[in-house]
Amino acid sequence: MEPVRSKLAVMLLAGLAAVSPALAESVVTEAEEATINTLEPPKTGWFFVKGGWGTAGSSIFDSATGKMIGMIATGRDSDMAIDPAGKVYYVAETIWTKGNRGTRQDLVAVYDAKTLKLLTEIPTPGRLIIGGLKTNFVLSDDGKTAYDYNFDPASSVNVIDLVKRKFVRAIELPGCANLIPNPGVGFSALCADGTLATVAVKGAAQEITRTEPFFDAAVDPIFANFAYDRKRKQAVFLSYTGMVRTAAISAAPAVSEPFSIQQAAGLRAADTKPLDIAWYPGGSQLMALHRPTSTLYVLMHMGEYWTHKQGGDEIWALDLASKKVTKRIPLKDPVNNIEISQDDAALIMVTDRDNNGKVIDAKTGEVKHTIENAGGGHITVVEPM
Repeated sequence: MEPVRSKLAVMLLAGLAAVSPALAESVVTEAEEATINTLEPPKTGWFFVKGGWGTAGSSIFDSATGKMIGMIATGRDSDMAIDPAGKVYYVAETIWTKGNRGTRQDLVAVYDAKTLKLLTEIPTPGRLIIGGLKTNFVLSDDGKTAYDYNFDPASSVNVIDLVKRKFVRAIELPGCANLIPNPGVGFSALCADGTLATVAVKGAAQEITRTEPFFDAAVDPIFANFAYDRKRKQAVFLSYTGMVRTAAISAAPAVSEPFSIQQAAGLRAADTKPLDIAWYPGGSQLMALHRPTSTLYVLMHMGEYWTHKQGGDEIWALDLASKKVTKRIPLKDPVNNIEISQDDAALIMVTDRDNNGKVIDAKTGEVKHTIENAGGGHITVVEPM
């Protein structure tokens, strides 16, 4: 079959010949050559934005220009992780042979970071099908192991060897989810009983320990999309009322005493009383950690308790060292997802329920770029090592 451009050239020449034979003879057609562009290794200034409901792919945006530079094949029921070495992208996903039915396949797809081509697939026995959480599928700090949350038939974690590219085994972890890589140990996970469980993976065996309960999931739960700082080995948790906690991740994690983000802004703390209006955190991916400065950016809105899914009307910048809110950035329209580039530029990306995005300067609050149809899913950035 001839290329479309070649057909158009023939039609053009025929038309020219009918008008002016001499002009038609002077037109020379050129053969087409196929080219393939390649990407650089993932940068700290890039945003990886998952498409909204029913939208395929995770778009890659350069925060400096606001331009889309590529797309990774991620389906609706998938989770993506970036290889710390920058060589590949991993996508944990579930697919069916006939689209929405047929034989179910659970796997981790491996894509080349330069060409975005599929390199291989790692079959797994199962995984939890849920979107919007960045804590379902995490990599060890050295990039050699993946931990994929599962619920088949009960809460468990699939351990995947990314060097040999094969499934290793599943570790049952009743009542726990939302994973955190735990360097040199294995992984930790947030649990419904208010504890933080740590799984020390030792060959074919494992040892599970738990902290003392530090929150009450029935009274003031913790948001599942928390942040983790690989360099500091520190997790940052935020509760529905705005209580902030940090946890030093190790074989025996230590959780700090909580403090109120509202009081850090010079306001009264929010509570769980009905119809009590105050500033509350809310959204889907409602917090972003700028790891170089240890500053947490949180989507906040005026409302009452249990409005935790409501989008943010402001972005609050919380200095974790001083426990002070240093900046409040008002937003023209509510947004549901937030991330920040892990470089000195500190550019924030937010997206709303209509899949539109904005790139905002965290230092000035200025909107640098507006992006239509950027995606409505969670946003991933490259973490500095």
